[in-house]
Amino acid sequence: MSTEPPIVHKPEGPPRVPGQRAVRPKNAATVMIIRRDAAKPRVLMGKRHGGHSFMPDRWVFPGGRIDRADYRAPYATDLRPEVGGLFDRHLPVGRGRALALAAIRETWEEAGLMLAKPGEARATGPWKDFAAQGFLPDLEALDVIARAITPPAVAKRFDTWFLMADAERLTSLDRQADCGELEEIAWVDFDEAMGLPLPAVTRMMIKEAALRMDDPSRPKPFLRYKDREQGMRPTQL
Repeated sequence: MSTEPPIVHKPEGPPRVPGQRAVRPKNAATVMIIRRDAAKPRVLMGKRHGGHSFMPDRWVFPGGRIDRADYRAPYATDLRPEVGGLFDRHLPVGRGRALALAAIRETWEEAGLMLAKPGEARATGPWKDFAAQGFLPDLEALDVIARAITPPAVAKRFDTWFLMADAERLTSLDRQADCGELEEIAWVDFDEAMGLPLPAVTRMMIKEAALRMDDPSRPKPFLRYKDREQGMRPTQL
């Protein structure tokens, strides 16, 4: 049991209708892609469209929820054993890989960048355009840094795994022009990122990433809400 005090802040997102049961969180993943080719590390971030009901106009990392196609998508490299093992300790077998694939797919769809290696395989659904580029996902590039579950007080909830990858694992730093639902894309250092309008959990993950630069072996936090008063209580994965 964690002895750390709860982190209290206003839950973000449309509120749950009073009297209704809490919504079951959807499985999702997002990835922090880090560039180290300047004086300070920089992270890839994008601005969500103002019309979204969930976190409008906020800057986030690329990512999204699992699609059923992510369970059967081809890949060039698999998760590292320690990463796959961590997923399997907390999730049904196969879901961790699907989450990692979802993060890579969403990075392609939202930011036009590919964490991938050359390869050919038949793919369908949302993976068809990805595979058509002559690349397949590079799951080996990913590490887990944290997990967070959206509070019960909101109507849209996600059980999100936060991943990290080095930008050197991208096929190119040049992105496609159409970057989907993210209005703007930018590489920002951690100090610059903290000055952007961020969701609270994104702000926490930037701080976590900065700490992991100095200590890659630090425990990986698992952030869950009890209720509005108790706030988000961190434990460890």
